[in-house]
Amino acid sequence: MKKIILSLFILLVILSINNCNNKENNNSGSFKIANSVDSLASEEELWKVPDTNDIPDNEFGELVRYGRQLIVNTAYYIGPEGKVGKYLGNKMNCTNCHLEAGTKPYAFNFFSTHARYPQYRARENQVLNLGARINNCIERPHIGKHLPLDSKEIIAIQCYMKWLCEKVPVNGHVKGDGPVKVKYPERAADPTKGEVVYKRDCAVCHGANGEGKMRLDNVCYENPPLWGDKAYQAGSSVHRVLKLGVFIYANMPNKIASYDKPKLTIEEAFDVSAFINDDAIHMRPQPITKNDYPNIKTKPNDYGGGPFQDSFPVSQHKFGPYQPIIDYYKSIGKEAKF
Repeated sequence: MKKIILSLFILLVILSINNCNNKENNNSGSFKIANSVDSLASEEELWKVPDTNDIPDNEFGELVRYGRQLIVNTAYYIGPEGKVGKYLGNKMNCTNCHLEAGTKPYAFNFFSTHARYPQYRARENQVLNLGARINNCIERPHIGKHLPLDSKEIIAIQCYMKWLCEKVPVNGHVKGDGPVKVKYPERAADPTKGEVVYKRDCAVCHGANGEGKMRLDNVCYENPPLWGDKAYQAGSSVHRVLKLGVFIYANMPNKIASYDKPKLTIEEAFDVSAFINDDAIHMRPQPITKNDYPNIKTKPNDYGGGPFQDSFPVSQHKFGPYQPIIDYYKSIGKEAKF
């Protein structure tokens, strides 16, 4: 009888251990499933732009539609031979940089733009309203002159941006509205290596000499120039190697690469950005304004000209490596600005 009781006791212990193991395994399985669900939820958080079919049929909607047309066909309306005014110095369209009319994730989009203006801008060391910020783009990348802030065109572009992000909280961000997060290369971006990448992957669209590809009707560029006298000015945001490099990584070649399926490596993207933006190799329009970033405390650390608050050479600020700069500012209790 004692042997039977002992055997039953051992059996109960074994069953108890197995049951605990099963619970642990089930918990582990649940944890993995939860992680998977979290990942899917994270993907679903990517901001969804509204459907253009839902633009209201009223005066505001008319301005929204016109604003979108100005983004897509900028040169047609306000280019050197513009239908409504001659404000641009080149024939680039806003959508050449703000891809898909400013609706593509991680591609200089307008997801939350209207919600975050007015805002402080380091380049001017001032608080700018959205109309003034739009004029900055017309001035620098388009080598143009400012539109009146009360013009139908400036108002329409703002209406389009407002319609895109009506549900974005004031001063808020949504997933996909900024640059994609990447680990910066541990070495300096190399223009020589970038030239190889450019000839292999970029020249087919942007031309062997960075001249871009003009549309057949000669109204605007199908693919924008990347240097030369009709490209973006020195001092434009994309004249910064890091800023352009992250954009290239997530989006180029256009309509082939995306943020989740890049074609270039991070190193290749930064190298080709360095090649494009190397002023020792390529000429581009010089800025009309000479006093960008008057407050060095807020100057981006990848800007191509000094002075800076540290002892790193200007060449490292422009081409990297950036991590030592980041580590230095962290060591003194500050954040490196990019």
